[in-house]
Amino acid sequence: MFKRVAGRLALWGLLLALALLALIGVLSVTRGTPVEYVIARGDPAGPPAPADTLFVRTVELYAGTSLHPGNRVQVLENGDGTYPLLWRDLRTCQRAVTVQMYFAQPGAIADTMAQVLTECARKKARVLLLLDGFGAQTLAEKWVEKLKAAGVEIAWLRQLRWYTLHKAAERSHARVVVVDGRVGYTGGFGLADYWLGAGRKPDEWRETNVRFEGPAVAQLQAAFGSTWAEATGELLTGDAFFPPVSFKPVADGDSVSPVGVQRPVLRSGPGRAASAERPPPADAPVVARAVAEGTVRAGLLHAVPSTGSTQAERFLALTIAGARRTLYITNAYFVPDDDFRRLLAAAAKRGVDVRIMTTGPRTDVQTTRFAGRFRYEELLRAGVKVYEYQPANMHAKTMSVDGVWGSVGSMNFDNRSLAFNDETTLLVHDSAVVAGMDRMFLEDLRHSREMTVAEMAKRPWWIKARDGGAATLQRVL
Repeated sequence: MFKRVAGRLALWGLLLALALLALIGVLSVTRGTPVEYVIARGDPAGPPAPADTLFVRTVELYAGTSLHPGNRVQVLENGDGTYPLLWRDLRTCQRAVTVQMYFAQPGAIADTMAQVLTECARKKARVLLLLDGFGAQTLAEKWVEKLKAAGVEIAWLRQLRWYTLHKAAERSHARVVVVDGRVGYTGGFGLADYWLGAGRKPDEWRETNVRFEGPAVAQLQAAFGSTWAEATGELLTGDAFFPPVSFKPVADGDSVSPVGVQRPVLRSGPGRAASAERPPPADAPVVARAVAEGTVRAGLLHAVPSTGSTQAERFLALTIAGARRTLYITNAYFVPDDDFRRLLAAAAKRGVDVRIMTTGPRTDVQTTRFAGRFRYEELLRAGVKVYEYQPANMHAKTMSVDGVWGSVGSMNFDNRSLAFNDETTLLVHDSAVVAGMDRMFLEDLRHSREMTVAEMAKRPWWIKARDGGAATLQRVL
């Protein structure tokens, strides 16, 4: 009798312990204490506007970054506007190349990257390649081993193991390329052939990336270095990675390529593999002479998970609350939570021209699109304009605000990016660069479909149920 009761108690104790562990697990992937309000005490004008110096200083303090003058910034459209410049910059390597990619899979882009990194290693430069254990798991072992044999150092970050399942939700979604500490790239691109082309055909992802020189490059290098230390235990130091030039404003004439907004290079030739190597046109347009003079104030936001609100959430909340005239957001995965929807609605109601462009039916993650669509009607009724890009998968992650404040990077507008992922985003406080971004946004609108309240309201019940079911997962999307 005693043994039977004791056995039952032990079983119930085990079940309760398992239930508690399950609850902890669920909470670990749905955590978050988001920013609910942005209030400027004692200032009747409200939170600082992007044109105000106080705005930049406030973002710096709350997001843990700093913006410095003297950067040269080049916003790049799609793979055709990115990879030719990237290969050219990498081939100028002398001492150190650092590359971090979230998504990678076999194909022409991955093979070209392997070839270029091998060339750098043969020049005795130290070449470091950091791959995410989830996003790059389809790369062939032969591809990896060949690079290692050539002298490229490869590390894997947060590989999926039974003893690391508690970290499985925390991915490094960052994109980093730094050449000799003087040229940096970030954005939404990866090592996959999805990014080949000009983003106007179904098999060509629409992407926006950014190339930059100046003090922001050292910040990007530090973002890579902190993640490399997590993966390998080695903290990178020394002037091979942080040369004196990386802390100085860019001098006139130092740049090795055109600047401003790079227009897409229209694809020609028989196949994708050739397009991975095609050089940019000699007449690539320049947006503004001010950009060419290296006068751009910019800084790198390296957002990482934390308890409470995150750097990414605080940056985004301050930006939305500060907008006065225009707020143009392009984002691949647009699933704002209750608080961010309220901030977007408040911006529209105070007269800001709020426009959201996200992916349309050609998305690679339909569940996320369904979850976002479930909330369209709420935003539309508040005055927010929502557009879905039609020709291809819209994968860009950009914002431009009031003609002076912009961001380009890897961060999506969903809880995964804002609460769980490591992300890299270049912040720019410069009217010339942002004017180019605005033109890019308005051009993409020509290829997008505006959503309406009537269309959302008349969806069949089963479509609404489907979208609502997806929306219940918004904290883990």
